[in-house]
Amino acid sequence: MTEQLTVPGPGEVHLWLRETARIPREPDVLDAEEQARAARFVRPQDRDRYAASHLLLRRILARYTETAPEQLRFTREVCPCCGGPHGRPALADLPSAPHFSLSHAGPLAMVAVAGDPVGADVEQWPAADAIDGLVDVLHPDEQAELKAVGNDLSAFSRLWTRKEAYLKGIGTGLGRAMDLDYVGDRQPAPVGWSLADTAAPPASPPPSRCAPTAC
Repeated sequence: MTEQLTVPGPGEVHLWLRETARIPREPDVLDAEEQARAARFVRPQDRDRYAASHLLLRRILARYTETAPEQLRFTREVCPCCGGPHGRPALADLPSAPHFSLSHAGPLAMVAVAGDPVGADVEQWPAADAIDGLVDVLHPDEQAELKAVGNDLSAFSRLWTRKEAYLKGIGTGLGRAMDLDYVGDRQPAPVGWSLADTAAPPASPPPSRCAPTAC
């Protein structure tokens, strides 16, 4: 029997980082919407990684909710930007369910679970020319930090991954302008939040970042 897990306490986050190739496949566990989204990927590898990431999420959440993975139902909270039904993902019909965040990039999948809203992001290491034009959309203080280190690729990757994790955590995603919030190395983080970095496996270059809430 799989060990049941307790929802993290205030200010705590449980973080799971897995290589998608090592996640056992059970396609029937995914619901119709997940299967349809997976089918829309053109490359088989992308389709397989998407399915594996969502299987991982279901198996993890099942251990917190004492619910079979295939019986979990997902919904979306209200978007803080526009009020539409595309905010943070959440579990439906389970009032005591934990908050969670799923991210996958390249060969990695990351799941964060917390008692409060949480955002997590893992990114593939970008090509050197991929950041052209992206630095200018960041917070002015973040731009200054990057300029001070010559737009170092590692520093940019850390900032960008933190930013995406934070925006996922507050439920806006990229619908919120990237220059409004500071998530750089100079603390504090945005009000009500803390930032934490976690290392990715050595064999997989992308840095990963987690932005859990703070109490």
